[in-house]
Amino acid sequence: MATTRTSDDEELLTPAEVAAMFRVDPKTVTRWAKAGKLSSIRTLGGHRRYRASEVARLRAGVPGQRAESPEA
Repeated sequence: MATTRTSDDEELLTPAEVAAMFRVDPKTVTRWAKAGKLSSIRTLGGHRRYRASEVARLRAGVPGQRAESPEA
C-alpha cells in the first residue's frame, strides 16, 4: 500500500485504497470529496489523500461496511 503520514503522524490513504474499502471506483471517492462527504489533503504533486480516521468514521456510518468485529 502507498499510505503516507501527515506531520501529526495521521495515516493518509490514496483514492484507490479508500475505493477498495467501500468497493467503489476511485472516481466515486473523488466525487464524495467534492460533495463534502469526505475531506481530502492535496500532495505537492496535486494528488488527493484521505485521513484514515475520517474514512473509518464514514465507513462506520455505511450499513454493511463496518470495520469492527462482529458482535457476540
